[in-house]
Amino acid sequence: MKKISHMIPSALQGFFAKTAPQAPELAPLEMPMLRRRAPRDALLRIACPDPTAEEMQRDRHQYRAQWLVRQERWEEMADLLHDADLNHEMTPGAMPVAELMAFGARADVILAAEHALYDGKPASDAPLMAGIEALEHVLADHVGNQVIAVIVAQAHMDIGWAWRGTGWDSDVPARNHAAFAAHFERAEQILAPFDKDTASSPLLAATHCALLGGTGGDARAVADRYARLIDLNPENPRPMRAMGNHLLPRWHGSYDQLELEARRTAARTQETWGAGGYTWVQFDAISCDARACANLDVPFFIEGLRDILARRPDAHTANLLAAYCANTIGQAAPSEDAAGAVRAEIADCARWIVRDHMTELHPMLWAHAARGFDNNLRVRSASRFAASGRDEAMRIITSLFQREIDAGKRVIFTEGRRQIALPG
Repeated sequence: MKKISHMIPSALQGFFAKTAPQAPELAPLEMPMLRRRAPRDALLRIACPDPTAEEMQRDRHQYRAQWLVRQERWEEMADLLHDADLNHEMTPGAMPVAELMAFGARADVILAAEHALYDGKPASDAPLMAGIEALEHVLADHVGNQVIAVIVAQAHMDIGWAWRGTGWDSDVPARNHAAFAAHFERAEQILAPFDKDTASSPLLAATHCALLGGTGGDARAVADRYARLIDLNPENPRPMRAMGNHLLPRWHGSYDQLELEARRTAARTQETWGAGGYTWVQFDAISCDARACANLDVPFFIEGLRDILARRPDAHTANLLAAYCANTIGQAAPSEDAAGAVRAEIADCARWIVRDHMTELHPMLWAHAARGFDNNLRVRSASRFAASGRDEAMRIITSLFQREIDAGKRVIFTEGRRQIALPG
């Protein structure tokens, strides 16, 4: 029985951080080289801003769209979203602004549905259809508006996943599976009039790729659909990650197809990412499939990690890759097989990523990495979730600097004026 993966291209990762005032600007970080005979008060200082600059930007775009639709200013919101999509606007962490706004526009409906379906069995009096019916009325009032069609279609898919969950087919009640299928069928109907418009809209192309989660497709068709999306905006790594996941045998592909498309993507995006295209395609696939991990071209993958950081040397990317190597891969159950050896090599990369590239600690990314970047993860308390990520990062980074700590040095994470001194 196939297990449905959690990688849904239209879903967002880590964007549900609490609203917070802008953190004070931190002074440039100084990371002195740690030498054998260094003074006992030598420090590694890593800023821990809350929220991060990336989180603040994402929240701003999301809440702007959410506020506009709450004021019934749908056309204004759609125009702003269309411009962001057309201009390929992204945050510094490479998140498309159009996707953030699209989520903000449907957030109230989605979060209400997820709350009602939290245990998989909504209460008999839960107004489960009220939100999506309201969106359907908005769609009827704006016939031909591609942006609003995309938002309503995405809302149907999100609610479908809330009904279904991410477990095994055999564990999903018939009622839930039927609701999942019905919502995806409706999403496909909504998008049908715009099938020929994907060449100019990354958001629309991404939404068509998201349909693969419910409608299926053969490996060649899946790869072609994602290739068109990737070519629209090669600087966005999320479609590459989603394609790799969807090319696993549990979905629509095979291990040979995964390897082939990873190499093809690396060749097509070489100017943007170097070898990083191979790494992005394999990124999520190898974290949830042992055989895909065992088949990995490890030197090529690690070369891709280095190329990504050379081309995107920001704190968000450094945290993403460090958390992935150290936590998503490094904390997997140990094994003596080929996959275990591959994981060990990738986990070792966390050491040089942290030492050479990390200037800030982004707890949300570490929290999501600890849970396998599950896009359907339901976070009840953003502050506690972030705190768990910070604690996990501190534990792992401390282990990376254990030799220096044993020599009497200290590792300190700073957050404004607050300092968190680790043992040593």
